[in-house]
Amino acid sequence: MDRVNAAEQQRRLEQARLDGGKTTQERNRLGQFATPFPLALEIAQLAVEHLKNEHYTIDTIDFLDPGCGSGVFYSALLQTSIANQLGSAYGIEIDPAFAEVARSLWAPFGFQVIQDDFTRLTSFFKPDLPNLIICNPPYSRHHHLEQLQKNLLQTRASKTSGLWLNGLAGLYCYFLLLSHQWLRPGGLSIWLIPTEFMDVNYGEAIRIYLSQHVTLKRLHRFEASDVQFADALVSSAVVVFENRKPTIEHQAIFTVGSSLSQPSKTYTVKNEWLSKAHKWTHVPESISPSTQRTQPEISFGNLFKVRRGLATGANGYFILPRSKAEEQGLPAKFLKPILPSPRYLTDVVIEADGDGYPLRIPQLVLIDCDWPEEQVQAEYPSLWEYLEHGKRLGIHERYLTSKRNPWYKQEQVPASPFLCTYMGRAQENKSPLRFIWNQSKATSPNVYHVIYPREHLTAYMGNSLELQAEIFRLLSRIDNQIIISEGRTYGGGLHKIEPHELYRISLSNIAEAQKLVASTMLF
Repeated sequence: MDRVNAAEQQRRLEQARLDGGKTTQERNRLGQFATPFPLALEIAQLAVEHLKNEHYTIDTIDFLDPGCGSGVFYSALLQTSIANQLGSAYGIEIDPAFAEVARSLWAPFGFQVIQDDFTRLTSFFKPDLPNLIICNPPYSRHHHLEQLQKNLLQTRASKTSGLWLNGLAGLYCYFLLLSHQWLRPGGLSIWLIPTEFMDVNYGEAIRIYLSQHVTLKRLHRFEASDVQFADALVSSAVVVFENRKPTIEHQAIFTVGSSLSQPSKTYTVKNEWLSKAHKWTHVPESISPSTQRTQPEISFGNLFKVRRGLATGANGYFILPRSKAEEQGLPAKFLKPILPSPRYLTDVVIEADGDGYPLRIPQLVLIDCDWPEEQVQAEYPSLWEYLEHGKRLGIHERYLTSKRNPWYKQEQVPASPFLCTYMGRAQENKSPLRFIWNQSKATSPNVYHVIYPREHLTAYMGNSLELQAEIFRLLSRIDNQIIISEGRTYGGGLHKIEPHELYRISLSNIAEAQKLVASTMLF
């Protein structure tokens, strides 16, 4: 054991040296985020727990790590009670420097390191396939994958698993599906991957794989605020499954917390639920016996349309304080009130002055003009000079502005009485995703979702502030946890929700929603 400890100490030094030799941008592109040894040891102990289960009769453990890095998982396995059961052990590593470190450190202990690209692996190196796979695959985002590479990965993953991965899937998704062909039937597989697959559309193939192609034994989700990698703001999950089809009555264990061995929450989840649920992050918490409904199902999308606020392409240029615009003599006819960032909102109700501008928060204006430059120059020299200044800054050549005609004309996002913040972090006594009642005429930048009541609701509401208040009470009754569960959560506790995710929120149990449906005769 002293030799193993000494090798592990050297591994940490080599890991730090190799990490320090790359920029943050390089490591982000390559998806190289090393597993801390304490976490690797917890995962190795988790493997021991499952392999000691009575239905396993494994005498020899044949191990594979498809992205072994410096060999942290093999190091951890050597320090568990199954170390003496380790037979063959292979590590695949694409980075030659890491492969050499892992080989020099762990070859004396039986670890065979192959410097190769796991996603291109066409044959294995012994007659028997591995019966234990543990991996922290590279977390390379989809935009770091060239299109040809992505096409090849999609084809290979499809041939291996029968599932087609969305083009937005990260490299870790391909690693997981491609590993299926190398895992012995009945074998155990444990993966440390981002939690995003549990929520996003491009994680659907992974959710199908885990609920229909293999038997998911346990899924542990670390709290969003408990980031496992010091150099990557991504929330993580540990996924444990066996290479066998799930039975009809199978139930998986979902856990949450900062520790694998001592989770703060534990749920038993029917596989039937997993195969149907469109999100897994909060599925365990939402499962309850079905009840007989006497009211029709009402969703957010039944009552509202949602779109992102407007994107100017250059907020610092097109959005400026109202007072500054007046000082520069910019014509009022081409200025629209626009809301500031949600951090400036002191209340969830935005009141208005006589001109329709928000009260008690910064009054900002948006430059929006559809006149040709020649006409602007002739009739409004002050605006023309401002536009010329923008051209000298290269504003007109930016991505969004270059696609507009004229380049200073904005997309049209009419003001709405109701808004929702697009993203945020939970703070004491404050929800990260808030609904706003906007009584001003200000339009919204794309840090908000603009919520438009559907036609029947608009007709019912008219210009009545009292009825607007009734609808806002409905929005305020939506449970924060439901909003968060329909959205997605990132490392560091950042929450985000998209329009289509808002549409799915059920309003059936909210009295105000039932009243509105009855009043507008929606159903």
